[in-house]
Amino acid sequence: MLDPLIDRAALPADASLAQVVDAVHRIPFGPPSAPSAQATLDEWRGTGTTKHELLAAALQRGWPQTRPTLVHRVHRCTPEHARERFGDEAAAAVPEDGLWDVHRYLLVELGGERVVLDVTYPSMPGWDGSSSMEVAAGEGTDHEAGPDPDRELRVLEAAHCDPRSRQSFVTALTASLASV
Repeated sequence: MLDPLIDRAALPADASLAQVVDAVHRIPFGPPSAPSAQATLDEWRGTGTTKHELLAAALQRGWPQTRPTLVHRVHRCTPEHARERFGDEAAAAVPEDGLWDVHRYLLVELGGERVVLDVTYPSMPGWDGSSSMEVAAGEGTDHEAGPDPDRELRVLEAAHCDPRSRQSFVTALTASLASV
């Protein structure tokens, strides 16, 4: 995935780790036609799930020493949190008592430290090249993914999420972020 990403993002062939992270971070938020890194790369839009899958694959290829690890955070999104992060349109899609969601981000190892990379939303601050980024989801319970992260994500979503509420929120969030 690294070489096609470098080509698609118009990065130099010897792109740095920070340049690759920034390129994935800049991919617009929105569900691609298929929930995959390849579809995100092809369509140049993605969700936290697909963008982090793409970034993990690129880092594994170009910087395997970073040992990229996908992480799923089970969290509750309240209307207040959604309004603060994404605006009124997204907040209006969140039930009054909130909704449960599963957010994906990435952990990497840099200089002996574990560093959080969350490239979900281009509107959030970028990566400084060394310290952890803020996780876009609110506080919650983190689950490091194992050998089948997509299956693990589906299991967590089935256990915690109301699919209709979640889909309404993702639709409103996508529309809200497209207007930014």
